[in-house]
Amino acid sequence: MKSAFLDKLMERLDRVDPGSLQTHFLRLAREKGLLETLFRAVREGIIVLDGRGRITYANRAAEQMLGFQADAAAGQSIRRFLREMDWDRLLELDPEEWSRLVSREIEITYPERRLLDFYVVPLTAVAESERGAVVLLRDVTSDRDHEARAVESERLNALTLLAAGVAHEIGNPLNSLHIHLQLIERELGGLPPEKRRELVDLVEVSRREVERLDGILTQFLRALRPAPPNLAPGSVADVLRETLNFLQHEIRDRDVLVEVEAPEALPAIPIDADQIKQAFFNIIRNAIQAMPGGGLLKITLRETDRFVEIAFRDRGPGIPPEDIHRIFEPYQTTRPDGSGLGLAIVQRIVRDHGGQIEVHSRPGEGTTFTLLLPRTGQRLRLLQASPDLEPAAPDGGPP
Repeated sequence: MKSAFLDKLMERLDRVDPGSLQTHFLRLAREKGLLETLFRAVREGIIVLDGRGRITYANRAAEQMLGFQADAAAGQSIRRFLREMDWDRLLELDPEEWSRLVSREIEITYPERRLLDFYVVPLTAVAESERGAVVLLRDVTSDRDHEARAVESERLNALTLLAAGVAHEIGNPLNSLHIHLQLIERELGGLPPEKRRELVDLVEVSRREVERLDGILTQFLRALRPAPPNLAPGSVADVLRETLNFLQHEIRDRDVLVEVEAPEALPAIPIDADQIKQAFFNIIRNAIQAMPGGGLLKITLRETDRFVEIAFRDRGPGIPPEDIHRIFEPYQTTRPDGSGLGLAIVQRIVRDHGGQIEVHSRPGEGTTFTLLLPRTGQRLRLLQASPDLEPAAPDGGPP
């Protein structure tokens, strides 16, 4: 709205007749309605403050970002919702504070974790007589997450190159050991039976250990540098059962009780069974290691219209709120003997399947990881037609 229009209106207010006055106020109402419609439509948060830092206006985007209702927040101090700034100095137009602000990012945790690009404009920039400020907020969470994924990808690529080099250096001695063990086994044929039997057993143990190391190395490289998933219809419940069987000794040794809750039948979904087994293995192992004194691991399977969901809930110490957004970064671990790669691999596998991961954790109460894997044959939710609109059956038969 142009200030010249308001100035002219004020000058002529005592000279206008009732009809003209009504016309001017209708025009004001239309202009106000247009501005409010525009402010409510923009994706950036807009908050107007008076000279004492109290909220006089907030648009819908600001309400969603900071978790309040504009009507309820009207007249309340902005300090209640944004504590990161020295509002007293800002509203006093302190030059040092304004020069320091310009634009900055802040992290909020309520109503959900967001990264906001934060900017404040004093109302004196519009009119010298005005006191207060306009707060502009822009949600940059997705931008930062995209950057974080790019950095994560670069780290994994660097790790893959390093692992390939290490694998090459370890693989050569392993091959040499395997060849020499075969030669030793061949030479043992000329020894007396009583001596040969004992030495053959020792060679066989050594050969199995070399093969086991070679298998570990192969699995390690496959986890870090996997091929695209070879998707085929498969049972998530069967993969989970195989994973639990593989880990049964470690589960028993750590005194962990595993409780599985699943429907009688789940639909087959497109998965790479080996990769999903790797993801389940990593999450279950993390869960049982989070409960060194024993505890309960509850695994729940269910289906929705879009996904088959697998939730793993442990009763461990939980994850601090300040660390939860970093748990999928490579090398992030709280265990002295941990590699910090397990959850990064899980995230990559689930993403390659077109799925999602949700994490919920409360310190002292445990953590829940939920894997959402897309299913085939997604059901469409059809609205029930009213009887008046249902088509008649041909030949008068039942519809």
